[in-house]
Formats: sequence, C-alpha cells, structure tokens
Amino acid sequence: MGRLNLLILAIVSLGVIAFWGCADLVPRDVPSLLHPDISRSEILGLVAGFGTTFAALPDLFGMLKRRSTAGMNPRMAAIMGVFQILWVYYGLLIASRPVIVWNVVAVLINFLTVGAYRYFARRERAAGAP
Repeated sequence: MGRLNLLILAIVSLGVIAFWGCADLVPRDVPSLLHPDISRSEILGLVAGFGTTFAALPDLFGMLKRRSTAGMNPRMAAIMGVFQILWVYYGLLIASRPVIVWNVVAVLINFLTVGAYRYFARRERAAGAP
C-alpha cells in the first residue's frame, strides 16, 4: 500500500472514530428545528430539489455570457419544462411542497433558457442575413 493510500485510510479511520463519539450531538426533534409542520422527508426533498433545479442554470448563464446559441439545444430545455409542469401538477395532487416549489422554479429556468435561445437565434439570423 502506498503512502498516499495509508494517509487516506488513516484520515478516514480517524474521521469515523471522531463521528462515532458525536452520536449525542444529533438533534432528536428535527421537525421543530425549522417549522413544526415540515417533516424530514420534506427537508430532504427541498435539498434534493435545489440541486436538480439549478442544474440547468450553467447553460442559461453561458448562453447569456456568450450572447450566442452556440452549443445549446433548446429542445432539451423545452421538454424538461413541459415535464416539470407535470411534476408541479403531481406535487399538487400529493400536496408535496418540495415537489411544487422546485419544479415551479425549474419551469421558469427552462422557459427562460428557451426564450433566451429564441432571442439570440433571431439576432444571429438577422446579423447573418444580407
């Protein structure tokens, strides 16, 4: 075993031992930390939704920064937006706040991406026309 592997093993082992002793630091009444009506599954849903919702932002920001449609596929954003509308409806049916909130935000991001694509595509066509 190489020195780097031994060092990593030692750090991981010490971390496990340190966290093992912290079992009493875990809050026992998690729902009351934020709001009495929010459950752990909703907290997990909010965290997971945050990551998947904002995954589309780099494409939008890149297109706005370049002021070009290069490398963009608007169909993907449009398809995602349409299916996220279905997720919003599903969230309403099951009364899930995380599903509703993050998918509404994701719909907005995806349709902003499609709108920006259409805007820059028109500009590029107008600039290329004689």
